[in-house]
Amino acid sequence: MTNRGGQKRASEEACDANAWLNEEAGQSRFRDERLGKRFRLVLERLWSCIGQSIPMVFQDWCNTKAAYRFLSNPKVSEQVILSGHFKATRSRFAASGSLVLISY
Repeated sequence: MTNRGGQKRASEEACDANAWLNEEAGQSRFRDERLGKRFRLVLERLWSCIGQSIPMVFQDWCNTKAAYRFLSNPKVSEQVILSGHFKATRSRFAASGSLVLISY
């Protein structure tokens, strides 16, 4: 029974992570739809290996180079990448219905 519970928790965590990725990445608006799809793939891979370098996350030179090409694309900016995160954060704050204390 412990195993089933553990599997259920793992699948729930995967669903939560997937929902978070959808919310964060889904609100970023790239001019080219292909860039949005690539952003989602890059974010998924980075999410799966938090704290690792890009070459370690992407494992082979082809995927590593594709990630670096995406990040160096002039149509991809910090503002566009973070816009989805900022929109998602604003909606979470609005949904809380109370004051939020931000501390750093």
